[in-house]
Amino acid sequence: MKNGRVWKFGNDVDTDVIIPGRFLADWNKEPEKLGQYCFCSIDPQFSTKVQPGDIIVAGENFGCGSSRQAAPVAIKYAGIEYVIAVSFARIFYRNAINIGLPVLECPALVEEVKKGDRLAVELDKGEIKNLDTGKVYHFEPLNVMVQEILYSGGLVPYVRNRLNS
Repeated sequence: MKNGRVWKFGNDVDTDVIIPGRFLADWNKEPEKLGQYCFCSIDPQFSTKVQPGDIIVAGENFGCGSSRQAAPVAIKYAGIEYVIAVSFARIFYRNAINIGLPVLECPALVEEVKKGDRLAVELDKGEIKNLDTGKVYHFEPLNVMVQEILYSGGLVPYVRNRLNS
């Protein structure tokens, strides 16, 4: 079980808000640098306030816009452990899984949780507990293969492990 503080966002958070295009010239050479620019157009200090293991909670259609692969990379390197939303743009969802960033759909939690709440996530059980209120929320557990990809750290490490076994 992992836990972290909530950073709350609304509906239709697009990939340009997550990581503005001006920071993408050579992102694939040093992807870890993207974390310092994550959400800078909303909150220029976001990356300095996030703690490793924190959690983004958002509304509908999180990650919409371009199919910018760097968006989930920026979130991961900012220190975010999970993104929980009502729904995700499909390309963002797949890109997040590919790099080992867990993305979970849990509409009931999104309605009730507040910025700063502490959540504990049990990925295998499909359960999230608000440590501040004690309320437990359930989400559809990810299928076994997706969980294996996430536990491997992403699609490339997963494939490497499969080929080496």
